[in-house]
Amino acid sequence: MTPLPTARPAPTAALPGGTVPSGSGAEQERPSSASLRPGVDLRTGTARAFGTFGELLQGALPGGPEFLVTLPVDRWARARFRLDPGGPLRVFPSHKTKTRRVAEAMLAACGRPAGGVLLLDGDLPVGKGMASSSADLVATVRAVGAAVGLDTSPAEVERWLRPIEPTDGVMHPGVVAFDHREVRLRERLGGLPAATVVGVDEGGLLDTVAFNRVPKVFSPAQRAEYAELLAELGAAVRAGDLARVGTVTTRSAVLNQRLAPKRNLDAVLAIAERVGAAGVVCAHSGTLLGVLLDENDADHGPRLAAALAACSTLPGTTTTVRALTPQDMELSDAA
Repeated sequence: MTPLPTARPAPTAALPGGTVPSGSGAEQERPSSASLRPGVDLRTGTARAFGTFGELLQGALPGGPEFLVTLPVDRWARARFRLDPGGPLRVFPSHKTKTRRVAEAMLAACGRPAGGVLLLDGDLPVGKGMASSSADLVATVRAVGAAVGLDTSPAEVERWLRPIEPTDGVMHPGVVAFDHREVRLRERLGGLPAATVVGVDEGGLLDTVAFNRVPKVFSPAQRAEYAELLAELGAAVRAGDLARVGTVTTRSAVLNQRLAPKRNLDAVLAIAERVGAAGVVCAHSGTLLGVLLDENDADHGPRLAAALAACSTLPGTTTTVRALTPQDMELSDAA
């Protein structure tokens, strides 16, 4: 079992008013420790973490581990933690056992008995491939860290989550290539231009953690293709070229059919071609397919309407999300 990380204090002090500097995703309200009374005076941390619409790309590289490339979207997990230095730890909803584990580890690493109340909510559905579990965990680490003064930089969030489960790279802003089994950043790729995803949920639930724990077999030729796709995706993201991004995501969705087949894939591919979309995206370990549309396209409105109308005729539930741009990330940090 991977040892739990040791506590590291936050590298920077809170700004006036208790706000953690931009980029932490968390805020804190901190009375002096000398005045804290169990059950009465509570230090509070609040935070959120974005989810994803599946992945832009997921596969395995030559001689290396499996990897994924994140697709951040405007759906969120939120956490609020109130520290009670002499009380028990209570988590709501109570079935969020993984968030309890990481909160317990962080409190134990502070070197003194402590508990509190951890409240979790958000608009990320479970078992669909939108990184709901990862986002819950990241928001929890940020909220608890804000309350007790621990470092919650992306690298430190990785350290706290590594003993818990395979995790998406949603602790990192923007689009990243991520080793989800080892919970380790591989490469920062940048940010996407403004884009909309018209999604189709085929129904049911898929346990992403269980799926990722099952070893996948990739031939040398498949690994070589994934390496080419990752290089092309990185170049496309850095160039802000959503059409090139869509070419890669579409190929990744097709390649993933042997691992987690989607019954609507052929129909969604046809819709994307018919409406002039950038491509198709999928939840490689989930139940979602999506049509990727460029919001900077002059015909975005009609194409969005056409994609929504066509996708609504397919079996499943239709939804719409926006990809988070670098500007969205800056506004999120400032909120």
